[in-house]
Amino acid sequence: MQDPSRVCNLHHSSRCKINVRRTFYRVFFLTSHRYYSALKTMEQLENVYFPRVSQYRFCQLMIENLPKLREDIKEISMSDLKDFLESIRKHSDKIGETAMKQVRLKRREGFQKMWYIYTMEYYSTIKKNEILACFATWIDLETIMLSEVLTVQDLVDFSPVYRCLHIYSVLGDEETFENYYRKQRKKQARLVLQPQSNMHETVDGYRRYFTQIVGFFVVEDHILHVTQGLVTRAYTDELWNMALSKIIAVLRAHSSYCTDPDLVLELKNLIVIFADTLQGYGFPVNRLFDLLFEIRDQYNETLLKKWAGVFRDIFEEDNYSPIPIVSEEEYKVVISKFPFQDPDLEKQPFPKKFPMSQSVPHIYIQVKEFIYASLKFSESLHRSSTEIDDMLRKSTNLLLTRTLSSCLLNLIRKPHIGLTELVQIIINTTHLEQACKYLEDFITNITNISQETVHTTRLYGLSTFKDARHAAEGEIYTKLNQKIDEFVQLADYDWTMSEPDGRASGYLMDLINFLRSIFQVFTHLPGKVAQTACMSACQHLSTSLMQMLLDSELKQISMGAVQQFNLDVIQCELFASSEPVPGFQGDTLQLAFIDLRQLLDLFMVWDWSTYLADYGQPASKYLRVNPNTALTLLEKMKDTSKKNNIFAQFRKNDRDKQKLIETVVKQLRSLVNGMSQHS
Repeated sequence: MQDPSRVCNLHHSSRCKINVRRTFYRVFFLTSHRYYSALKTMEQLENVYFPRVSQYRFCQLMIENLPKLREDIKEISMSDLKDFLESIRKHSDKIGETAMKQVRLKRREGFQKMWYIYTMEYYSTIKKNEILACFATWIDLETIMLSEVLTVQDLVDFSPVYRCLHIYSVLGDEETFENYYRKQRKKQARLVLQPQSNMHETVDGYRRYFTQIVGFFVVEDHILHVTQGLVTRAYTDELWNMALSKIIAVLRAHSSYCTDPDLVLELKNLIVIFADTLQGYGFPVNRLFDLLFEIRDQYNETLLKKWAGVFRDIFEEDNYSPIPIVSEEEYKVVISKFPFQDPDLEKQPFPKKFPMSQSVPHIYIQVKEFIYASLKFSESLHRSSTEIDDMLRKSTNLLLTRTLSSCLLNLIRKPHIGLTELVQIIINTTHLEQACKYLEDFITNITNISQETVHTTRLYGLSTFKDARHAAEGEIYTKLNQKIDEFVQLADYDWTMSEPDGRASGYLMDLINFLRSIFQVFTHLPGKVAQTACMSACQHLSTSLMQMLLDSELKQISMGAVQQFNLDVIQCELFASSEPVPGFQGDTLQLAFIDLRQLLDLFMVWDWSTYLADYGQPASKYLRVNPNTALTLLEKMKDTSKKNNIFAQFRKNDRDKQKLIETVVKQLRSLVNGMSQHS
């Protein structure tokens, strides 16, 4: 009969072997599906069951296989981790897109409300209830969209990370796991931060770049908060600072290639959403907003280039004639576009004309459009109204003083712009200058910053349009002189004629008729401009006629030619005395021809004794006649007298006259030499 205690021990041992086998089979089953449970089971075997059956050979075999099983589990879990890392690398853009979409939808309601205010200000003729209904519907729609946005947990299965972390914790090898994870993620970060070479060409290129980066850091933030020690705040901060420096360098380089303001604006909006998204996850983004101020300057530059083209097109399409209006409706259309006020014009019956041409209201509208375009960049930059007001005024000043001013100056200098067009340009700039105060009011209504504020920047329209007017006035003087030169070149004098024709030359009468007509147009100019142009024209004509007489290629002049020339100068003097432009006092305009008049009188009267006797005296009758000028003309006539005997009226005293001429020539040469010595 067996010993009861032995029977009991055998029974207990047999039951233990059965439990060990079952547990071991369970380990093999779990290693392919539940690694953490398998490891915990191994611990149970080692600590509970193996000590009870250690004398059996199968137990020793199982003990020997446990390290291999642990390594297999480690390798399998690491493989799962690699698959996870590859998966999130591929899906980073989707993760980032989802996170940025959440931020964008949350913020857009505020943007819509703000833009509604500006839109109501600008499009005041639209029914307000319709606008309100439109915005309310839009916001409701976006609220529905926001509720349907997925979270990062919906997009990514993080269980491989949790399992792997648990497994390495059980195995006591957390440091290896952490180092591997961080090393691989840093490699992925470098790949994510490397942009496509043509990223700057489209907004989609920038969007993909941002969504991948956001996706990367959203995953890291999630890992930071749901695991303990795998990543730390210090690690993510270090990674973000490295990434931020690279991001800023990339954006600074690629944005510099952007020449389209719409693309720059979309880039700015993407950067704002990108920054706000990451800020929501605790990453500092102040440097990104600093970058936005650099991009703002570039945005304004692209706007200025765009509006330069807009202004050029407006100037090209203008007819440079006052705007005609035939009805009250047309009148209201014009004043709705441009703030023009003139009680006298209002009282005039139709048809009537505005003084400015069509380009003026178009330019004014486009300046306002520029202000709106510039304002768009300020949205969501977390800047005060004062800063936005200052930015708008500065950018508008650049538009006026650089872009519009340059376009005006280029227009003024174009060869096809004639005197009539230049007169209209001067009138236009006067009205644009007066409209600058309304542009200041326009900015004030947008920003609610009073113009009386100490630091408020003023618009520099005065200097812009003043410079343009001065340039146009100078161009008027130049073109007017060029036109006079064209007429003078048509002169065809017979310098050896014995008798004058008895009437003024045809070219000169045509020139005077032209001047009369053009000075009629000048009546629309400010008085001093018209007077200066008239005086400049008369002086230039007088100088041109004098140069014609003294031309070195002209060798001989007869007395008959001088008399014919005198008839032309008389017509010039009559024109000057007819007050072609109001405002001249006395014979001021006639004095432009005084040099010619005294020179011709000296030769026609042959009053050399008086000239020589009174030379140098303040009250001299021929004070304006320079000895060198008189000598040059006398020598031309002296040569002619020898060949054509133009002094036939002095035939009885030919010898005396010739001696007189020789004497006068000597005296004139003496005066000329004396002048040269004194000089």
